[in-house]
Parts: sequence; structure tokens; C-alpha cells
Amino acid sequence: MMIEINNISENALCCTLPPPAELSKQQRWWAFADSLQALPEIAEVVVGMNNVTAFTHYGTDLITLSGSLKEIWERTQAGHHQGRHVDIPVVYGGEFGEDLAEVAAFHGITTAEVIARHTAPTYTVFMMGFQPGFPYLGGLPENLHTPRRAVPRASVPAGSVGIGGAQTGMYPFASPGGWQIIGRTFAPLFQAAAMPPTLLNAGDTVRFVVERIEK
Repeated sequence: MMIEINNISENALCCTLPPPAELSKQQRWWAFADSLQALPEIAEVVVGMNNVTAFTHYGTDLITLSGSLKEIWERTQAGHHQGRHVDIPVVYGGEFGEDLAEVAAFHGITTAEVIARHTAPTYTVFMMGFQPGFPYLGGLPENLHTPRRAVPRASVPAGSVGIGGAQTGMYPFASPGGWQIIGRTFAPLFQAAAMPPTLLNAGDTVRFVVERIEK
């Protein structure tokens, strides 16, 4: 499984693998990123979903470094990083999960079955983004993969729990969004005064727990 490396600026290389993103790949990316941090040419490493971007110090020969990264990748094994486990209480349906019925109709199942499928797995935080504290969770059952909304909402409330394609996640802040909203959590996903400020980090595991179901 060879990575593809592309220059994305005069001091950054983006390393990618073909989709889909999988936990074993992500564990290897985390170990790869740890190895890169030790290189003198590297200023910062950012792990994404099925990719790693390496930012270099000014003047680094990117062609030479690219060869080194491929060699490091070939000898990198998936790590066994063990993050924290966090249960996330969720109010499903009603005004808190406006798209729950639509998701159920898409799959031809009941809303109760959607909730059962969503709360069954233990998810892993693959990466954090696009807001501070927003976790991209791997592990959504294939029988719950659901297309994004045809028309995104101008504002999705903070704490909304959504499904977008093969992903599920939670919005720490109100923002525009196109994911299917099936519930809401009141867990503090981001607190600026806390250390760390985010409730979750890459490698943590998550289970959604039914707090109640609204109609």
C-alpha cells in the first residue's frame, strides 16, 4: 500500500492513500506522523482523514524529502494508540433531530431502528476539524450510510448529531451544514478555558447513548 505524495506549497507535502478511510490505515497514519515529527526538516505534521500533510522548514529540498517519506512509510506499522473512551448522551428525534424520519425513510426502516443502528457501534475519532472540537468518527454501519441533504441548512444548532455519507459527527458550534441531523447532545464538545479545550481527540473512542427520544 504505497502512498502518493504531492507538493501543495513551497514548504508542504501532502501524503495520501486511496479511499476508503479505515481504522487500520488511520492507525498507520498516526504512527507515520509520530516518525515525521522527529525529522529536522519538519516544522509541523497534520493528520487528516486518510492523509498526512508535512510542513517543512524554509529551504528544505522537497524532492529529497519526498523520497525519505516513502521509505519511512514502507517501514511504518499501524500503531496501537489507545485514546480515552467517552459516552455521548443524545436526544434523538423531534426538534433535536429534524432529519431522523427522513433517514429512516431513505433506508426503509423505523426511526427506532435508525437509533438502534447509530448507538450500536463503538466509533473511533479519525480526525478533528472543520470546527474546533468537531470529531470525524469512523465506524458508522454501512446500513446507515446516508447522502447529505440536497439543500444544506444555513444554521445547524450546536450539539447537533449528524450523518453525512459514511460519517457521523457532532457540531460543537452553530454553523451552516448539510449533514442529516438525527439528534442533539448537550455534552461540552469545546470549552476554551479547559485544557485540553476539546472533549475528544484523534484516537479516542465514542459510543452514543440514548438520553431520550422525542416525537
